[in-house]
Amino acid sequence: MVEIGHYALVLAFALALVQSTLPLYGARTDDNRLMAVAGPVTIAGFLLIALSFAALVGAYLVSDFSVKNVWENSHSLKPLLFKFSGTWGNHEGSMLLWVLILSFFGALVALFGRNLPPSLRANVLSVQGWIGGAFLLFILVTSNPFARLNPAPIEGRDLNPILQDVGLAIHPPLLYLGYVGFSICFSFAVAALIDGRIDAAWARWVRPWTLAAWVFLTGGIAMGSYWAYYELGWGGWWFWDPVENASFMPWLAGTALLHSAIVMEKRAALKIWTILLAILTFSMSLLGTFLVRSGVLTSVHAFASDPDRGVFILAILIFFIGGSLALFALRAPTLSQGGLFHPISREGALVLNNLFLTTATATVLVGTLYPLVIEALTGDKISVGAPFFNMTFGPLMLPLLAAVPFGPLLAWKRGDILAAGQRLMTAFAIALGAVLVTYLFIDGAFVLASLGVGLAFWLMFGSLTDLVLKSGVGKANPRVALKRFTGLPRSVFGTAMAHFGLGMTVLGVVAVTAFETENIVTMKPGETLEVAGYNLRFEGLVPHQGPNYTEEQGRFALLDTSGSQISTVMSAKRFYTARRMPTTEAGIETLGFSQLYVSLGDAAPDGAIIVRVWWKPLITLIWLGTVVMMLGGSMSLLDRRLRVGAPTRKQRAVPSAEVPA
Repeated sequence: MVEIGHYALVLAFALALVQSTLPLYGARTDDNRLMAVAGPVTIAGFLLIALSFAALVGAYLVSDFSVKNVWENSHSLKPLLFKFSGTWGNHEGSMLLWVLILSFFGALVALFGRNLPPSLRANVLSVQGWIGGAFLLFILVTSNPFARLNPAPIEGRDLNPILQDVGLAIHPPLLYLGYVGFSICFSFAVAALIDGRIDAAWARWVRPWTLAAWVFLTGGIAMGSYWAYYELGWGGWWFWDPVENASFMPWLAGTALLHSAIVMEKRAALKIWTILLAILTFSMSLLGTFLVRSGVLTSVHAFASDPDRGVFILAILIFFIGGSLALFALRAPTLSQGGLFHPISREGALVLNNLFLTTATATVLVGTLYPLVIEALTGDKISVGAPFFNMTFGPLMLPLLAAVPFGPLLAWKRGDILAAGQRLMTAFAIALGAVLVTYLFIDGAFVLASLGVGLAFWLMFGSLTDLVLKSGVGKANPRVALKRFTGLPRSVFGTAMAHFGLGMTVLGVVAVTAFETENIVTMKPGETLEVAGYNLRFEGLVPHQGPNYTEEQGRFALLDTSGSQISTVMSAKRFYTARRMPTTEAGIETLGFSQLYVSLGDAAPDGAIIVRVWWKPLITLIWLGTVVMMLGGSMSLLDRRLRVGAPTRKQRAVPSAEVPA
């Protein structure tokens, strides 16, 4: 089966060469037969890569240690879920998953893009073939996941203990669906540049793919944040790690692309801007792939440290980013700007949104790459951490977030900002009330924290204002208002949900940043610590044997003010025997939207142990907000207007009397 998987990968590369050349040549020569090759070849390539991936999964599930990749990253005692997810918990397997998802998106275009013009469809699939062929060649030449060991070892070396978590089964696939999903937008952009034709119909076709990739990337980033939060034991939800930034940059650029595509579809404006954003968004994804796999970064996220692999990926990066930007520069003078609009309009609001998002992306890019550039030029190692990003990224976000509720209330082409402000007075009053309540009644609240809470409420209730106005709540008869509400387009609901979720995330970020408390104490069994109105009593350490690890579990009783036990919180110091590596397993108790976070430190000879206890108010809103944002994106994706495709002109039916005999 392993040899079949390797052979299927070679065949998929051969088909990628066909996919990247014949349809493109057919589009240039207007040969329908060559253009028709694109669909079947793309689907066949996906099936071959799926077969190859299934072969690698099978090797992991049966613990076939004759495969070097399995030997290096698995163990016979590892739980079945982690054997399965461990398939992509390494460089070679994760690259195979990357290419599988790339081919999957190409197959979706081949299956559901039949309403596309034949030349555009052929060009899109050809560009996908270029990307797939490049990465398949990279896998076959430098990262073969099917390399054999002879003789086969009896036992494996086990997977990195940090990766032995359910997060590995969710985070990388979601992240790759977002990363790689933007390749379709890139392919559409390059195909349109090759054709030299870009119009509102193009934006109609590309927007669903952008939306789907954005939804998946949002989920992937959120899952990665929560995974690091509970697994690493340091209590933080975002560290501005360079590889975290590498996933955040395409999200920022993709958000700008999504809003730009809306303007292009509705008003046939921002054509050049939308094409450039489609190129830059996938370029950020490729940059993230390079940073993770080139060895230029030392990070818990980094998979590989082989310079040869880094040079190969760098060559891919230069070819696709440089080639697409060169094609853009060649074609841009021939592209029309599209429709005109007043600065105070919905288009103007979306342009403002894009300017802030792209500037924020550039800020994160500079902070991420600056240490690498300095090290390459001078050999000095420096780090750019949270203070830089907080001082540069934060001020860019504040005016953008304040302006978000205005966008949906402004008319296309020319809007009335004063009228929009009047409609938002209720949301403003609620936000002002939240500021005053926070500042006056919450201990430790300061002015900036109170304003941050108000900004979150402004986002949430400002997003609901659009729904209230369009359904006529408070003005029309309740039955009529309900009918209008249920009849609103799903994209309207999706926009409101996404902005509401953003407000929830902002509220969680502000609350945990401003009001978090931390206690570092030495506790003996029976001792109690007061935390946020609760009592935490240390019950003692209990040894426990896992399937491939041993651990000391620290058990804590959580008591209310009356002394009644609410729950048991369990934190642990775990040791994986095969890897000879310790990990810290945090104990987390969720109380409403807040969490009590307990992490064990070193033990003393007298039975005492160092304990770090955090109280994190409203922290779950950070991730619940992203879930609401994903639901909003999915709701917009279900809008009928995104599923019917571009409008086509129907031919007039010829009456039977006019039909010639």
